[in-house]
Amino acid sequence: MATLLKLLDCIAAPVGTAGTEAAQALDQLTKPRGSLGRLEELAQRLAAISGRFPPEIRRPVIFTLAADHGVVAEGVSAYPQVVTAQMVENFLRGGAAVNVLARHVGAEVIVADLGVAAPLPAHPALLSRRIAAGTANMAKGAG
Repeated sequence: MATLLKLLDCIAAPVGTAGTEAAQALDQLTKPRGSLGRLEELAQRLAAISGRFPPEIRRPVIFTLAADHGVVAEGVSAYPQVVTAQMVENFLRGGAAVNVLARHVGAEVIVADLGVAAPLPAHPALLSRRIAAGTANMAKGAG
């Protein structure tokens, strides 16, 4: 409990104008205002929290968490579940768009299987944190 209280004492409201500067910079880009959605909000928040614009990120990490949902059986997905496993393998090979973006900014990509329906081959960089092999089909009820 003492450690938690120490951590809570370290939390302070953002100081300065870094968040506002980030918002203004984003609004000056050649794109519709707000078109990047939540990403813009996160960029502003990161600048505000760090007190710097642009914020300094020393060890960027991109978490790619993979799992399947059972409602795919209802035809609601653009791709079958087997594509999830193929994408995970592509992430691990470094061939996906997220890998390109990560290389561009010097970020580490961490890939975790939280419940991919298809079996995945062992890979030293794959974190297996499986809950189940996908979820149940919610259209058929709970469970």
